[in-house]
Amino acid sequence: MVVQGIMINCLAMLSMLFFSYTTFAASITLDIIDQHGQPLPDTVVELLVQNPAEESANLPKLVMDQVDKRFAPTLLIAQKGQQVNFPNSDNIRHHVYSFSKAKPFQLKLYSGQPDEPIEFENEGVVVLGCNIHDSMVGYIYVANSPRVYQSDTKGQIALDDVFLPTELTLWHAAQTIPLEVKAPLTLTKSAPASLTVVINIQSPKPRNTFGNKFKANND
Repeated sequence: MVVQGIMINCLAMLSMLFFSYTTFAASITLDIIDQHGQPLPDTVVELLVQNPAEESANLPKLVMDQVDKRFAPTLLIAQKGQQVNFPNSDNIRHHVYSFSKAKPFQLKLYSGQPDEPIEFENEGVVVLGCNIHDSMVGYIYVANSPRVYQSDTKGQIALDDVFLPTELTLWHAAQTIPLEVKAPLTLTKSAPASLTVVINIQSPKPRNTFGNKFKANND
């Protein structure tokens, strides 16, 4: 039994040495720009890690408000299974909806606070609209990884304690590739401390809505 215990300990140490040899932690700053060299804020970067996200029951409720006929914030990052409240802080009614595959839903014409939050069970990108005010567009990015980041006004994201090599994805609401697609990126052991990433973007296309079905004298 003593010999067996020694062997197990030796194997564990060898495993740890192999892991430390093949991967190492690093801090990397991503500078995300568009094809014209301009900083690209509100880019979402998600590290594909093995550890699952926190249990949804322990996650706080998030808020996607409606202020001055805008979703606030325009982009909200949630974890899979997290709940989101949709208060209407305007003095007019809104009709919030999404046709997105990750979470189709409707909050019919209302003001104030809806009775229940909406739970986002599936990872993916959820595009929000208001059927009364076509200019209102918002996004909820539902992540499967706890390590998810949003670029700042300079288009930068600081990734600390990243084990290299690693896989990650990038997404932006104005990307030229389909909106539901997350662009893959591999960070190798030779990745520099500062890395510039280019995302091609386009002007928003006209949106499809419910038409006049739910419209009223509500503007």
